[in-house]
Amino acid sequence: MSRIEMHPSRWGNPAGATDLPASTRGLVDFAFGARDTPARDDVELPASRLAAEHLAALAALLGEEHVIVADDVRRIRTRGKSTPDLLRAREGDLSDAPDAVLRPADHDQVAAVLDYAAEHHLAVVPFGGGTAVTGGLAAARDGFAAVLSLDLCRMQALREVDTVSMTAVLEPGLRGPEAEALLAEHGLMLGHYPQSFEYATIGGFAATRSSGQSSAGYGRFDAMVVGLTVATPCGTLELGTSPANAAGPDLRQLFLGSEGAFGVITAVRVRVKRLPEVKVYEAWQWDSFAAGSEAMRRLAQDGLLPTVIRLSDENETALNLASQSDVGGESSGGCLMIVGHEGTPAQVDVRRRLVTEALTGLGGTALGEERGAAWAEGRFHAPYLRDSLLDVGVLVETLETATFWADREELYARVSEALTTTLGEKALVLCHISHVYETGCSLYFTVAAPQAEDPLAQWLEAKAAASQAMVDAGATITHHHAVGTDHKPWFGQEIGPIGASILRAVKADLDPSGILNPGVMIP
Repeated sequence: MSRIEMHPSRWGNPAGATDLPASTRGLVDFAFGARDTPARDDVELPASRLAAEHLAALAALLGEEHVIVADDVRRIRTRGKSTPDLLRAREGDLSDAPDAVLRPADHDQVAAVLDYAAEHHLAVVPFGGGTAVTGGLAAARDGFAAVLSLDLCRMQALREVDTVSMTAVLEPGLRGPEAEALLAEHGLMLGHYPQSFEYATIGGFAATRSSGQSSAGYGRFDAMVVGLTVATPCGTLELGTSPANAAGPDLRQLFLGSEGAFGVITAVRVRVKRLPEVKVYEAWQWDSFAAGSEAMRRLAQDGLLPTVIRLSDENETALNLASQSDVGGESSGGCLMIVGHEGTPAQVDVRRRLVTEALTGLGGTALGEERGAAWAEGRFHAPYLRDSLLDVGVLVETLETATFWADREELYARVSEALTTTLGEKALVLCHISHVYETGCSLYFTVAAPQAEDPLAQWLEAKAAASQAMVDAGATITHHHAVGTDHKPWFGQEIGPIGASILRAVKADLDPSGILNPGVMIP
């Protein structure tokens, strides 16, 4: 399949970069005072450290054309797409560039690479779409002869479709749109749409416990997984022989969320759905974030969740952030909720009627389909806006967490206070509830502030304060962005010393040489 590679120091398609809309630029000038901060494009990469004998041996395993040391390929496999990643790249710091990019064709070639890497102490970083936002692609280099980016882009097959059991087996290198297109040929879908959908891959979804914007209707990605094939330095695991079992701990859970530290996922069996015949997205208005949150809780606990539901707080609503084409434009006021229904005409009609009755009874005001359609059209565009804001001297980043309903207000207040305290009075802190469950919800924060002289240090201080606020409030350090390197200190607090010891023991058993994504995830 022909693919567009992401820009090395920006998000997504290089052709997708645009100037700020007039409404947004006006807001930026008023709130922050814009100043141009262009990215450097003239930076040379560190020379590859991969010795000639290793280059030749790996080429013999994969084919010469699939072991690449060219700078242009290594450059776009350097780190992920967090704001710290982009700030480093924009300043010319590409010190985490891999020494080579390897492109295996199948499970056996992956296994062969791991065998060779373990024997010769070469670090291996599994690479899917490069959309990581928590430092999960910046492996520790010390003690390794070289760092190899194991790019799974050649593993793009839909291996199997079972329309009786409603499962499919997908290879890890398929991007979200590619997987959906292959399934659509059979009248099927996954329904997994994170903001990174256009570039993230099936393997990455599994390795990071991804959660998509339609999780209320279709579930998180880890809930979609019924089986895995994993290559480790110690051998191959085939996991998931039935829809459910009581055969000891579920070993699939060791690899879902493991971020390539325990093994390389080479196939994923997922449950699939029939393609929806109807999709309807609409907007609702609430007097306050608390009122809208309470309505979401009631829907979840009464079994009335739609396919999509998200709620912006007052600040996010005031900036019209749910409409990426008109950020800073006219707002509906109050708090904006997006509700989406998908399915057959009969299913959508019944569910929409029940949800409408419930939301109306709880105090919501229906705003119609126009704003809902605007959200759906721009649902994957926010990272492009971040790049445009970085260009004019605005620090922008996101962070997320999750907690139980009873603790939502305290968590919201603590994280908001931590961010405003560290970033100053000009900082804008926005939030929306992105995912809901019977017992709780995820809070997704977006932060904008004038860039300081050292914007990287500025953000790291704010991120540390917000992360500690999450843990102190009893919440998780991440709901769907994963641990990477950025969240490790707080992940260690979250699971405690015994939990960390368990993970280290698994790592030592599966990867005794420590070659798999060293320094990532494990406290």
